Amino acid sequence: MRLPGEGPTATGRRYGLRGDRGQTAIEFAGTLPLILITLALMWQAAVVGYTFMLAGNAADKGVGAAASTDGDRQAACARAGREDLPGAWDASFRCRQEGDLVKATVDLKVPLLFPGAFSLPMTLTGEAAAAVERPGAW
Repeated sequence: MRLPGEGPTATGRRYGLRGDRGQTAIEFAGTLPLILITLALMWQAAVVGYTFMLAGNAADKGVGAAASTDGDRQAACARAGREDLPGAWDASFRCRQEGDLVKATVDLKVPLLFPGAFSLPMTLTGEAAAAVERPGAW
């Protein structure tokens, strides 16, 4: 005759089983690296998108300044393009006049996870063009 709480169906202790205690912690520890890698990749994708946006904006600002100046277009382009560009991004500006157009090309290096530390071996390019503004043309 068995007493209540005894036997193999009560807790499994009769056969050395301890139940499912700790299983959640083990599963979480096993999936944590996958979760962290996924978050890092998503963050890097956001940094790449932000860098692409910065390159286009810097090209727009630079070509606008270069098109409206009578002096050194390259200097005006680089100065206006760097104005809104965060200092952690490495940028190179190329502005040139082709006929009645001024064209600007901005190359930005893509940072690895956080700007200012390391850069990926990847460069994003932003391009813009604007008509040369002549004083008194209106």
